Amino acid sequence: MPEIRRTPELDGELVHDWRELIAEDPDGSWFAGPDWVLAWWRTLGAGRPGEVAVWRGPDGRAEAVLPLAAVRLRAHRRLPVEVPALTLLGTGPGAADHCGPAVRPHRRAEVAAWLAERSRRTTLWLPELDAAHGDLLPPGARPVTRSACPRADLADGPDRLGSRDFRAANRRAHRRLAAAGVSFHWLPPGTAEPELLDDLLRLHRLRREAAAGGASSFTADRLPLHRQLLRGAAPGRGPAFQVARHRDEVVGVLYGFRWADRFAYYQTGWDQRWAAESLGTALVDAAIRNCAAEGVRTFDFLRGREPYKYRFGAVDRTDTGWLLPRGPGGALLALKHRVRGGG
Repeated sequence: MPEIRRTPELDGELVHDWRELIAEDPDGSWFAGPDWVLAWWRTLGAGRPGEVAVWRGPDGRAEAVLPLAAVRLRAHRRLPVEVPALTLLGTGPGAADHCGPAVRPHRRAEVAAWLAERSRRTTLWLPELDAAHGDLLPPGARPVTRSACPRADLADGPDRLGSRDFRAANRRAHRRLAAAGVSFHWLPPGTAEPELLDDLLRLHRLRREAAAGGASSFTADRLPLHRQLLRGAAPGRGPAFQVARHRDEVVGVLYGFRWADRFAYYQTGWDQRWAAESLGTALVDAAIRNCAAEGVRTFDFLRGREPYKYRFGAVDRTDTGWLLPRGPGGALLALKHRVRGGG
């Protein structure tokens, strides 16, 4: 049986072991590791009942970590009916992708059996579960949502991404921007100041307004999470930024997370006055090139099928939302997803 921790204040040795498990997994994700999960629990998930199940080996080191949270899910946005459920800790508000536990191969069957027992009387909702974790699902779990998460392979270098015409257009955009006084600066994990998040939020909001893109979930109430992530950053691990400046003014910010040989592109914002000069595309191009120079092999665009991602040669990986309904409330949730066409 695992040991259960019910606080985000875990000891440093366990946090280290958890990071190691994610780093050793070729499919390991920043969003499944302790930096994201525990920061989320302390901020957006503050006060939410949670538990971290830990399986240890003979030497006392963690060999599997499964973070879970008790939540209440709305059966319908117009009905005041909430269904108690068990979900992955760190998911929900804040938009995490490629979620799941950290498990060494020889522990997977044991973790799967424990999860099946743990959810025997409670609806289980596993959103944005990475494809690598399908073997951990309890019997009866149904796929109800799917999210395409395009990613670009940088193994052969950034000059092989996209078409020849697209690469040429990017070079021209960089020349135009440089001639206009725009410069690009890469800030790896541990080097950015918290004020840069305010610039990102401002530029993201202005971009959404100019594009008539509607409301965004990246709002000021998310900043406590990201400030905590900044505080926990270390070389090679955590928030990184591609910044564009026009003289002393920040006119573009691309924000994401460096982890092992991967970079997860999380959010962006840029001044629409530079739209004609393709500033948004140039920001992504600069970030890809800086990531490649630092040894990143996978540039993950995360969820969404926006066409520009595929122009960079990205290929889909799919996250799936799984539901194991229990009781009348679980049946309502299953019906909601069937009506939406998810499963």
